[in-house]
Amino acid sequence: MLKIQKRRPTKQITLGNLKIGGSAPVIVQSMTKTDTRDISSTAAQIKRLEAAGCEAVRVAVLNSDAAKAIRAIRKRIKIPLIADVHFDYKLAIAAITNGADGLRINPGNIGDKNKVKEVVSASRDKGIPIRIGVNAGSLEKELLKKYGHPTAEALVESAKRHIKILEDLKFTAIKVSLKASDVVKTVEAYRLFSKKFDYPLHIGISEAGPAFSGTIKSAVGLGILLSEGIGDTIRVSLTADPVEEVRVAYEILKSLHLRQKGPEIISCPTCGRCEIDIRNLVAKVEAGLLKIKSPIKVAVMGCVVNGPGEAREADIGIAGGRGIGILFKHGKVVKKLKERELFNAVMKEIKKAV
Repeated sequence: MLKIQKRRPTKQITLGNLKIGGSAPVIVQSMTKTDTRDISSTAAQIKRLEAAGCEAVRVAVLNSDAAKAIRAIRKRIKIPLIADVHFDYKLAIAAITNGADGLRINPGNIGDKNKVKEVVSASRDKGIPIRIGVNAGSLEKELLKKYGHPTAEALVESAKRHIKILEDLKFTAIKVSLKASDVVKTVEAYRLFSKKFDYPLHIGISEAGPAFSGTIKSAVGLGILLSEGIGDTIRVSLTADPVEEVRVAYEILKSLHLRQKGPEIISCPTCGRCEIDIRNLVAKVEAGLLKIKSPIKVAVMGCVVNGPGEAREADIGIAGGRGIGILFKHGKVVKKLKERELFNAVMKEIKKAV
């Protein structure tokens, strides 16, 4: 039997109105795919993410105009906003000045020690945490030379270097990520880091790919880590609508019983025994559940073999027969319905339940 390990103990930090690490739940976040300088488009995308259940969002800060845009964006959204900054310490300070709730930087690549000190001072004054974001695609040249390529050990050594820079400045409101596009390498890096440090971890498979393959890679890699108690925040990185990233993240968490936000749909793959149009029915039910945030289990099953059992175990369930279906509610039969009546009946019961 698979035993989900308890979350490893980590330091707790504060991001806006969120607690991260410690005993706090695993937080779901995403990143905007708009030009941050386009305030209206960026804010609109974040509002869509909020509606999908996203709890923190990251925006790219590529220049001073993007940093300035944070002020207007922040006024239009509810969830904490993290500024993603590379190479320029002035952009990090500008992002803080304009209301960012957190930073994602690598201290070693934004300037000399005095410049890093300025960023740390500004972060400390505003109570802003810093995520050290180590990525296999942008590892330091000397580490690539030392290890030959971006190994798990190289990722951890890079994180250790950046952590030391902040710790030497007495700054410990730190979150860390160690991402690669390779699942095995990513898992190994997080495991190794977890044995050495107790900083909260943001986990993800970097550049996971388009929706189909990226979802699979993310589910495998993040599922392994979460099952071992590793991970305090999560992002699924897909070449797709960011709302899809949030949906996938919650499905991963729900599958491990770590978060129960939103509906869970159980449906059969169908076979030659199925005598109702399950694929169409499931698609309609899934679409109908998109705006529901309550944790409810819905089973849509197509035949008499596993159908009654699964439908009985769900909050609301359908077990199909020949052109008909039996509607279950909390384990009890409600009524027998014709196929054309099933969708409306299921949705009616779901709305009553939530």
